[in-house]
Amino acid sequence: MRKLFAMFPMLTALNLQLFATQTTTQDSLSAEMKTFYDMTLIDEASANLVHDQFGQKRPIPKNGGKTIEFRKFSPLAKATTPLTEGVTPSGNSLTVTNITATVQQYGDFIVQSDVLELTALDNTILEATKLLGRQAGATLDTVVRNVLQAGTNVTYCPKLAADGTETAVTSRAGLDATAQLTVDVVNQVVAKLRAQNAPTINGKYVAIIHPYVAYDLMRDPAWIDAHKYAQPENLYEGELGEIGGVRFVQSTEAKVYTGTGCPTGLAVFGSLFFGEGAYGVTEIEGGGLETIVKQKGSAGTADPLNQRSSVGYTRAVAA
Repeated sequence: MRKLFAMFPMLTALNLQLFATQTTTQDSLSAEMKTFYDMTLIDEASANLVHDQFGQKRPIPKNGGKTIEFRKFSPLAKATTPLTEGVTPSGNSLTVTNITATVQQYGDFIVQSDVLELTALDNTILEATKLLGRQAGATLDTVVRNVLQAGTNVTYCPKLAADGTETAVTSRAGLDATAQLTVDVVNQVVAKLRAQNAPTINGKYVAIIHPYVAYDLMRDPAWIDAHKYAQPENLYEGELGEIGGVRFVQSTEAKVYTGTGCPTGLAVFGSLFFGEGAYGVTEIEGGGLETIVKQKGSAGTADPLNQRSSVGYTRAVAA
């Protein structure tokens, strides 16, 4: 397996707008039924939000526009020149870097026929809601992951010869089957993060890795399973364990590169290492995840024979 590591110690703004769908007609579900379907959608979506969980959450006020601006203040240089008695120094000024994220929309819905509702053995509205929930979570996770993986601060695992000699790699194409994640590589990544003064998250860095990458790491005797060092309520979603000062989160949605730019016939597994404040995610206030169920007849003349109902979801989020 080939492992590619991208580190993000600085703030990154993601362009993300989740889940818009049709909302033009009245819906006649009871309040109790709406609550049940809403909770089903949220539960199904949340299981996939691994890449999203570490982003800085910054809401955009309702009616506050479609763009949010994150600002990063550059550190000041050391003031090593002694002051001269009676002379006011020149002073300093703030250096601000602006990073913006603009709202975009993603969405989907499912239409059901009256015949399906009459003849299906299963509760098709409930099943459609579950499927949409899984899709919503996977969509958010993928969009966030792809923006993070586009970062340029990258470390490649070295190739390892039979005699133990390591050869440095400078591109994905230069990797081979011997270039695997080891504790030594983890330590190199941690050293880079610390050298850039990247802040930790509760004393540790975090990495999101594919299960195949996790398999390699977990064979190391220094590996510590998550349940041995933390209470269950303190674990991250998908957390496996710790090694080298990094807490590892497993996701089947971790980026896998194939084809152009990769070794012929081989896949490259991308892993994300980061500290606190590495990226930002925001949502518009009042635009939380909502299930929308339209019953037969709610579309008026667009459904003159009351043949169609639909299930969809909407959410206003930028990241």
